[in-house]
Amino acid sequence: MRLILLGAPGSGKGTQGPLLAARLGATHISSGELLRDHLADATEIGKLVSDYVQSGDLVPDEIVLELLREPIARAVTSGGYVLDGFPRTLRQAEMAFQQALPLGATADAVVYMAVPDDVVRERLQGRSSAGRLDDADTAVIERRLRIFHSETEPLLEYYRNRGLLVTIDATSSPQDVLDATLAALSAR
Repeated sequence: MRLILLGAPGSGKGTQGPLLAARLGATHISSGELLRDHLADATEIGKLVSDYVQSGDLVPDEIVLELLREPIARAVTSGGYVLDGFPRTLRQAEMAFQQALPLGATADAVVYMAVPDDVVRERLQGRSSAGRLDDADTAVIERRLRIFHSETEPLLEYYRNRGLLVTIDATSSPQDVLDATLAALSAR
């Protein structure tokens, strides 16, 4: 199974990704985790993306695509992937589709984890105490929400038109969200 998780920051992608991957026998790939690892290790990529991450801006498409190319290629040969945090823009989705098509690595489904903005704010403020620099500031949270609505939400129509979109209410418990997602995917 090759699955993309879409949702606002704090919608539960990072919680659901590993759970879904384990249940589906796939590899969980988080663009955010990969970027944070590069930041923590002060790699060249980490230095390039530091300002973007701290201000809540999107990291340039080419950097993210390069970062994900190898992990996705490996995952496709070992049971598939559950990709969270990518794509975040229509351009990224189109570029990724063009790269994935000849490799047989295109997504089988896209799960949109729907959560109202007030729940997102509450969740992000709660996890900022866990050391997430990108969630530590109200202005950054609001900026990330604006970017989500303007840049990522258009992906819903893109994936709906391709017949891939599954929408899940992600406001309930992680187990309930997981169960609803697995049920929706098996009904496809």
